[in-house]
Amino acid sequence: MQDSREDILSRIRRRLGRTAENATTGRAEIEACLGRREQGPRPAAEADRVARFCARSEALSSTVEEVARREDAPAAVARYIAAHDLPRAAVAWRQLVGLDWSGAGLQVAGRAANGDDLIGITGVFCAVAETGTLLVLSGPDTPATASLLPETHIALVPASRIVPGMEEAFTLIRAECGALPRAVNFISGPSRTGDIEQTLVLGAHGPYRVHIVLLRDC
Repeated sequence: MQDSREDILSRIRRRLGRTAENATTGRAEIEACLGRREQGPRPAAEADRVARFCARSEALSSTVEEVARREDAPAAVARYIAAHDLPRAAVAWRQLVGLDWSGAGLQVAGRAANGDDLIGITGVFCAVAETGTLLVLSGPDTPATASLLPETHIALVPASRIVPGMEEAFTLIRAECGALPRAVNFISGPSRTGDIEQTLVLGAHGPYRVHIVLLRDC
């Protein structure tokens, strides 16, 4: 899939006359164009991004628990799992396996999820206060399956990574990542559909539980 993507992009570059020699200049022109672009109408941003994010997340049927530190996350996850009588085994992004999951009574494996995993624990690239949305980038250490396949998705969200709106989220991606990864997933609450008789059903195309552990001091 990666080879196909690169083949398509290389053909586009050739048609645009983009070469290694003029790539820097071309990128500078693109960034300048984006910088000059006027934004459309936007709702007024609330002063407290964290409060806005939590309120919008809960309106989308996500649940939220705030903790002071990253190290407090395993205990918060264990409380959520116990409250919903869920299995005490999960998969997680590799960057999260160093937390003291066993001390919280959980078995957490650092790998991509498969069809048998019921709980997936992830971080986020950032989160959007305006819509209560989690933004997750795919990669070798951040597999998309961890947030898409399990019935329950638990996300650790640092308060410092909450941005006002989608515009700031894409600006952050360009600033920190350069090129987009293979997949950029926007997660706004549990998966849902209203296709059948306009009746809302959660979990139709992915997790039917989304729980957010908000890390206040991160």
